[in-house]
Amino acid sequence: MYKIIKMEGRAKRAQLETVHGTIQTPVFMNVGTVAAIKGAVSTEDLEGIKTQVELSNTYHLHVRPGDRIIKQLGGLHKFMSWKKPILTDSGGFQVFSLAGLRKIKEEGVYFSSHVDGRKIFMGPEESMQIQSNLASTIAMAFDECPSSVADRGYVEASVARTARWLERCKKEMERLNSLEDTINRKQLLFGINQGAIYDDIRIEHAKRISELHCDGYALGGLAVGESHEQMYHVIEETVPYLPQEKPTYLMGVGTPANILEAVERGVDFFDCVYPTRNGRHGHLYTNHGKINLFNAKYELDERPIEEGCQCPACRRYSRAYIRHLLKAKEMLGMRLCVLHNLYFYNTMMEEIRQSLEEGCFAAYKKQKLDGMSNRI
Repeated sequence: MYKIIKMEGRAKRAQLETVHGTIQTPVFMNVGTVAAIKGAVSTEDLEGIKTQVELSNTYHLHVRPGDRIIKQLGGLHKFMSWKKPILTDSGGFQVFSLAGLRKIKEEGVYFSSHVDGRKIFMGPEESMQIQSNLASTIAMAFDECPSSVADRGYVEASVARTARWLERCKKEMERLNSLEDTINRKQLLFGINQGAIYDDIRIEHAKRISELHCDGYALGGLAVGESHEQMYHVIEETVPYLPQEKPTYLMGVGTPANILEAVERGVDFFDCVYPTRNGRHGHLYTNHGKINLFNAKYELDERPIEEGCQCPACRRYSRAYIRHLLKAKEMLGMRLCVLHNLYFYNTMMEEIRQSLEEGCFAAYKKQKLDGMSNRI
C-alpha cells in the first residue's frame, strides 16, 4: 500500500508498505547487480549506511548462479542475508545494452549469454518466472528499452509491443502469486513507460499502462544518450499521466542533481551505478563538490573525505590514507570510497524527505545544488 504523506508542488513525500517492510520515499535504491554491491560491500555494511532497498538484476542472476538455485536456497533475501526490500529489474535493459547479442521478436528476446555464449530466451512470462524464483519484493515488467535517439517508427512499434508484454507480465505474475510453492506470494509488479524523447508516445503509453493498475510505474529509457534537459522535459510531460497514487520510479538515474530535479517533477524511486562506480575510481561526492582522491594535493591531507560525515570512511580515515590505498590498488580503498558515496546518497534522500515534510524542499534543493556545483 502506497500512501502520500505530504506534497510540495509535484514533489511527493510518501511511503510504500511491502511484505519486507515499509519504504520511505523519495528513496535511492543501492545497486547490487549480482546480489552484491561492487566494491566488497557486505549486507551488514548496507544496514549501517541507511540503505532501504537493494536492487539486483534478473538477467545476471539468471545467468549465474541461476534463479532456480536461488529458489532452492530460499530466495534472494535468504541467499544474500538481507531482510529489507529488494527490487529486481526485468532483464529488459539488457535487451538494450547487449544489442550485438540479441534478436527481439513478439514472443520475447533471444540472447547469447555474455558469460559463455549459450543461447537464452526471455519473454514476459520467463522474466516473471525468474523474478518469482528470486522472490524479490518488487518485480519489474519485461520491456524493450529503445535508444533515446531511435527513429519515431521504431519507437512506436517497440512501445506498442512493451504495452502488450506488460499485459502478459501482469497475467503471469497473478498466476505465479497464486501458486503454493511461490516464496513471495505478495510480490509487487511495476510497469515501465517507454517512448524515447517523443512526448506524445510517452503520454499515450503512460495512459495505456495506467489502465492496467500495476503496483507502481517506472520511466525507462532515459539517461541513455539524451541531454539532461531532454530528460527533465520527458519527466515533466509524462509523470502527470501516471497515477499519482502509485510510486513513480526513474530507472538508472542518476547524479545528485538529476535526483533533485526529478523529485521536483514527481518521481520518488531512483537507482544508479554512479555512486559505486565513481567510488571505485576515487571520485567522491561531498556537499561542497566532487573530489578526485587521485589528485596529488590529497597526498598529505589528514582531513576526512567530508568534515562531519558519519560514514564508516569519514569517521576514521584520512584522505591521505584512502588515496594511498587506491594508489596501491588495495581493495579497502575502493570499499571505503563506495561506502562514503552510498552514505552520501542515502543521507541526501533522508534530507529530501525531511525538507518535504517541513515544506522547504525548494530552498533545500537550491542550497544543495549551489554547494555541489563547486570544484574542489
